[in-house]
Amino acid sequence: MPTNRSIPDATVIPVLTYPDVRAAVDWLSEAFGFAERIRIGEDHRSQMAIGADGAVIVADASGERQPPDPGVVSHLLKVRVADVAALFERASRHGAAVLQEPTEQVYGELECTVADPAGHRWQFTQTLRDVAPEDWGGVTVSR
Repeated sequence: MPTNRSIPDATVIPVLTYPDVRAAVDWLSEAFGFAERIRIGEDHRSQMAIGADGAVIVADASGERQPPDPGVVSHLLKVRVADVAALFERASRHGAAVLQEPTEQVYGELECTVADPAGHRWQFTQTLRDVAPEDWGGVTVSR
């Protein structure tokens, strides 16, 4: 696939709507350690890098694009990190709403879930060990 410096290299790029793009970029940078990559207008959109190969686009609320409604869960973004406990502490210090503290899962991951100020839910996951899906009730399906 050809590369284009105007778009992240990630295969999947979520576009999340926020009421204030600049405030969201600042918060996501401080609380989660994301890095602004490209700014489109002062308050229209921003491309943010997540780790080595992830990305998200922060978009302004306009027309049909609206941030989440309180009490309604329409999505959750799962992000793999090296240290869930450190990310959880950082996000908590910056006011993330704690939905699930770091918890070890039967499938070998340590996960926490938080909500950002606009209500987007983020689940951070850290691999603790390799576990066969069949060991916890999953089924491996060949591609």
